[in-house]
Amino acid sequence: MSRSPRNPYAWFAEAGWVFMAHSTQMMLNPLGAAARLTALGAEKQAAFAEGAVKAGLAAMTGASPEKVAAAAMAPARRAVRANARKIRKG
Repeated sequence: MSRSPRNPYAWFAEAGWVFMAHSTQMMLNPLGAAARLTALGAEKQAAFAEGAVKAGLAAMTGASPEKVAAAAMAPARRAVRANARKIRKG
C-alpha cells in the first residue's frame, strides 16, 4: 500500500489502519493503555522532529517541493510501515 508509484500519499491509508489497530488493542487491554500511548506519542514526536530536520536540509540545498515533502514524511512513513509489520505479526 505505501509503495504506490502513482500515489506517494497512499501510505496515509495504512497509517489509519495502524491507528485503528492500536486503538483496538488498547481497548482490549486498558491497563496497558497509558504506557502504550506514551510510547506511541514519543515515536510520533521523534518522527516529526527527524522529518522537520530532513525537510529543512532538503529545502536549504534547493530540493524541489516534492523532494522536501518526501524528506519530511519519510520518518513517519518508516514508522507506519514498521508498526504495520509488528501488528500483522501479532
